[in-house]
Amino acid sequence: MSAAVPLARIWLCADDYGMSPGVNRGIRDLIGRGRLNATSVMVVGPAAGRAEILALGSAARGRPRCAIGLHATLTAPFRPLSMHFRPLDGGMFLSIPKLFRSGLSRTLDPEIVKAELKLQLATFGEMFGRPPDFVDGHQHVQLFPLVRDAFLQAVKESAPAAWVRQAGRPGPLLRRLNAPKVLFLDALSVQFRSRAARAGIAVNPGFAGAYDFSKKPDFGRLMRQFLAGLPDQGVVMCHPGFVDDVLVSLDPFTDQREREHAYLAGDQFPALLAENRVTLG
Repeated sequence: MSAAVPLARIWLCADDYGMSPGVNRGIRDLIGRGRLNATSVMVVGPAAGRAEILALGSAARGRPRCAIGLHATLTAPFRPLSMHFRPLDGGMFLSIPKLFRSGLSRTLDPEIVKAELKLQLATFGEMFGRPPDFVDGHQHVQLFPLVRDAFLQAVKESAPAAWVRQAGRPGPLLRRLNAPKVLFLDALSVQFRSRAARAGIAVNPGFAGAYDFSKKPDFGRLMRQFLAGLPDQGVVMCHPGFVDDVLVSLDPFTDQREREHAYLAGDQFPALLAENRVTLG
């Protein structure tokens, strides 16, 4: 009789806690159901107040294997915590295309970026009474040129035990040729992984979860693709939540969050995990 294939433990991480009360509520609901085992907190978000942080801490205590990380944020429409952050656009961080171009053209000051990220890490510590379990980036800013070095230095100095998220996917390149966003993140992650290794910072061995949300695809079908071939300790990024006025004012990713929540809360998801010999436990 052949031995059973061991279960692979993955991190199913809900990004954007702190963006809006509806997003927070959706994430806490799934943590309580045991359908998430990680979330990353946007400390600059309008819904990252004391009551929302206490509610998250209470939900996570009921699930002791639920990791809580920092969702480092450097793009509009959010504002920096540090007084001297530059460049800004109308008092807000730059848009994601402008931030990426600033990194490529080397017009960003890594020390200013590092100072902002260290302040976000310190704010997380004040909120939760401890450093984050991991650190990732809103809109994958941790992978951007110049930003990545400041990001890794800030983590090394302020949260050395944390792991950081890379967004490369192992496996045949042919699987990703029809997904430009995934290929882009793969390419950026090569340098990020190399720099993290030199800094002695742990990274996740695999990543999935990026897709074009504007097309409103079937999330269950996507999740099947995300889990295929994902290694042990790999990360699947997700964005569940409930739509509210705050979310609509800040982010174009709205109704699809409710579709993600509905799938993750439903009966099909545990069956898919079992089928793929994957666990969140």
